[in-house]
Amino acid sequence: MNRHKRLDLSSATWRKSSYSNGDGAECLEVRDDLPGLVPVRDSKDPHGPALVFPAGSWSAFVTAVKSIELPSV
Repeated sequence: MNRHKRLDLSSATWRKSSYSNGDGAECLEVRDDLPGLVPVRDSKDPHGPALVFPAGSWSAFVTAVKSIELPSV
């Protein structure tokens, strides 16, 4: 039995992070209207692959990233 289903994301509305610098460099886009799932893609490759995470795992990742104090460069 195939447990993996292919999601059709061709007409998805994607959202860029509010932290994006606006020039399109190194940005992720997410779709947050799928119950229980969060597709994520590279904004520079909108027709490329998307990674799909369980919503709880994505939320935990975002929380972890926000809580880490990064050194100044």
